[in-house]
Amino acid sequence: MPDATPTDRSTLRRQLLAQRRAFAATPAFQAAQQALQQSLPALLAQLEPELLGVYWPLDGEFDPGAPAWPCALPFARREPAAMQYRRWDGAAPAARDECGIATSTGAVAVPDVVLVPCVGFTREGFRLGYGGGFFDRWLAQHPGVTSVGLAWSGAETQFPVEAHDRALTLILTERELIAPD
Repeated sequence: MPDATPTDRSTLRRQLLAQRRAFAATPAFQAAQQALQQSLPALLAQLEPELLGVYWPLDGEFDPGAPAWPCALPFARREPAAMQYRRWDGAAPAARDECGIATSTGAVAVPDVVLVPCVGFTREGFRLGYGGGFFDRWLAQHPGVTSVGLAWSGAETQFPVEAHDRALTLILTERELIAPD
């Protein structure tokens, strides 16, 4: 677990991303990826999503692939900062959103279950992302959605929760499923 003393989220984010880059270069990364790939389908079978919001993985993130449910990918806009989901057919995306992340050109849709990548997370269900607030804003606008943070166990940390932070419903790591109270 990273040092819990940094109160500056930018510093903590940089530390966690450096730690993730180092982890991704080890054999343990592939084992962790396989463990998460084995446990995610069982969790999704319990949640029974009608439309699953997934994400296109960035370096070192867990790759959820195209699960066996109808899916949608996020599309982020920088100005004004906003995010929406677009239906995705599972093919390699040919489009990029305004943050440069691969996305779909499908119809706008609202998933009932979303997978959310975590740079860091707390046992209380809060996530540290990349600092844009896209997922927090989207979750605030869709309070009935089940949100599942996907994280590496080594990204567990502590940070001050801010007013805009939205707790995730569940967090799944390669080691455990965390159901915050």
